[in-house]
Amino acid sequence: MNYAELKKTDIANGEGVRVSLFVSGCTRHCKNCFNSIAWDFSYGKPFGEAAQREVMEALSPYYIRGLSLLGGDPFEPANQRGLLPFLKRVRKELPAKDIWCYTGYTFQDGMLKEPQANCEATRELISLLDVLVDGPFIEEYKDIRLKFRGSSNQRVIDVKKTLASGEVVLYLK
Repeated sequence: MNYAELKKTDIANGEGVRVSLFVSGCTRHCKNCFNSIAWDFSYGKPFGEAAQREVMEALSPYYIRGLSLLGGDPFEPANQRGLLPFLKRVRKELPAKDIWCYTGYTFQDGMLKEPQANCEATRELISLLDVLVDGPFIEEYKDIRLKFRGSSNQRVIDVKKTLASGEVVLYLK
């Protein structure tokens, strides 16, 4: 798995000061995507041990609230496989940090609605998240007044409450 960018102090992609990891690779190609350069799976740098250490160090300060995963798309199956062991490490070593994830896919019944996005890592990866912002960016629904999303069809989902209840619980309405 490659990553396109690492922002060590980001306040736009989740609550509080965050570390944001932009993975490379997306097959959705939404019209007017803000990060189309990251559609290519080979764009950027490998997300190897050195990059993972850099993210862990960036997450460590007390003022960093958590990690945000963006793209590309973290829920492309190749990216899920690359992220799963890393998110397990984050949960183990920094359990107080929250994890947000942005995907163009749609969350439904504990998995992703689109079959091509599901793989052996999907269910476990979702279980490691606190907040999932789902749905494709749709230019016609763009609204700059929305918090943490670009278009009104996207949802900001409380993953823990959703998995516990079996029904989607919004983090933000």
